[in-house]
Amino acid sequence: MYNKPLVITPGEPSGIGVEITLKAWKSGQTGVFFLLDDPDRVKERAKAVGLDLPLRIIGKPPEAKEYFSDALPILPHYFSGTCVPGKPSLENATSVIKAIDIAVEFVEQGLVSGIVTNPIQKHTLKAAGFKYPGHTEYLAHLAKGTPKPVMLLVSPKLRVVPVIIHDPICKIADLLTTEMIVEVCLITAQSLMHDFNIKQPRIWITGLNPHAGEGGTIGTEEITIIEPAMKLLKEYGVQISGPFPADSMFHKSARDKYDVAICMYHDQALIPLKTLDFWGAVNTTIGLPFVRTSPDHGTALDLAGTGKANPESLINAILLAEQICSWRKKK
Repeated sequence: MYNKPLVITPGEPSGIGVEITLKAWKSGQTGVFFLLDDPDRVKERAKAVGLDLPLRIIGKPPEAKEYFSDALPILPHYFSGTCVPGKPSLENATSVIKAIDIAVEFVEQGLVSGIVTNPIQKHTLKAAGFKYPGHTEYLAHLAKGTPKPVMLLVSPKLRVVPVIIHDPICKIADLLTTEMIVEVCLITAQSLMHDFNIKQPRIWITGLNPHAGEGGTIGTEEITIIEPAMKLLKEYGVQISGPFPADSMFHKSARDKYDVAICMYHDQALIPLKTLDFWGAVNTTIGLPFVRTSPDHGTALDLAGTGKANPESLINAILLAEQICSWRKKK
């Protein structure tokens, strides 16, 4: 399965997804992939931003390997509405979601080795009736069985995992549980071993409160929720340390001491990662039965159609998906 091409979804058609995909192919840095998209739309956007490169329409995923060295393979997928750069349309929401569905079908049929998703415009999808907070939760819904999706953000400088992902900050303390932390940490440890070839992952965990609660004087969640989780994880053989104040976990000498930082909520994890390596970071969903990565940035509507979009995060997402597939193949 892992010698198959990767499938790249279009994401929000009014965003930069198509442009960074074109640039990723032109870079020559990746293995074989193909894009699910409208070939005419891709040609129009390529011309508009001055990307003169060959395109090849394919009928089935395996054909991508035959043509990839000479042209960007495109498997046709059409949108219901117009695709104007920078101006999302509710009419395209169903087509955006359908592309994700098709990609999952391909990977479950063994036609592709994994999925790389371009960014979606969440508020547009929600306005059209999409019930999921984002890609991570929707992919778990599509996956067979009852997987627990975990968001692992990866860059050469840092790996981070938020325990709670897309929930309002005012709800974090009520949502956080010992069982949730244990489950996320176990899935993360397994992924680091099997997907990143780290035999004994070193995990550091943040506190929820400032100063990690300072012994219960600034909140008690560290004592009542996080420390019991750590005790259980150590009994499972996980090498875990903390809880540490989040404001002192991300400087260079601290980062050298762990393989992943488990953080309590979204921004606690993503702010340090994006500050250290905004364009180099990749989002990968672990805990699924298939490989999925994505650029760790949004649709960049303000850049769409300008030709200025940076493809680095997408290129890294493709390379990471290839690397994970390679490690899994060796197991």
